[in-house]
Amino acid sequence: MSGAKSRQQRTRDAIVSAAAVLFLKNGFLGTNMDEIAATADVSKQTVYAHFQSKEALFLDVVRGMTGLAGDEHEQQVAEPEDDRPIGAYLQEFAELQLTIVMTPRLMQLRRLVIGEAGRFPELGKALHALGPQRSIGRLSRAFERYRRQGQMQAEDLEAAAGFFNWLVMGGPVNDAMLLGDGAILSRQACRSHARESVRIFLAAYAPR
Repeated sequence: MSGAKSRQQRTRDAIVSAAAVLFLKNGFLGTNMDEIAATADVSKQTVYAHFQSKEALFLDVVRGMTGLAGDEHEQQVAEPEDDRPIGAYLQEFAELQLTIVMTPRLMQLRRLVIGEAGRFPELGKALHALGPQRSIGRLSRAFERYRRQGQMQAEDLEAAAGFFNWLVMGGPVNDAMLLGDGAILSRQACRSHARESVRIFLAAYAPR
């Protein structure tokens, strides 16, 4: 039984991987299930056995790619320890968030989701929940700890987390979305932008 499940999972993974490549290359409308099946080296019936529709498969791709980026960030940036200064935590959080999210593949996914969000609002909801809202939730929990320690002051922690998230991500993501992959920040530029974002944020939220 476990072997059968393993084969099923491998088949599903192959379908999702093939779909991701084709959706990012050709868009939602420009991709069909026959192409996905051929690329995954399975029958179209097998694709439909795993996913009832192209829309369901597209949503799975969006959730998977966005969720993997969030998982990677969580693995690399641990919850803050009691003795860690808020500035050091925020610098690591912001720098790695920029580095992980600002890739051609994820920027293309974001453009694709925005283009299809009118017809498939679940796509936008999935990207928001697994992307920015997940980061804001993590920041809110960290800020609760830092507020108790007296390292920051804020009445609305979720609002403060949102301000920091978009201070870090807003400009760079907008530039890459509109200007293309050439506008994606270098590793050094990510570090510098993160540092300035932390400085501005703490100027507003550090204890007086």
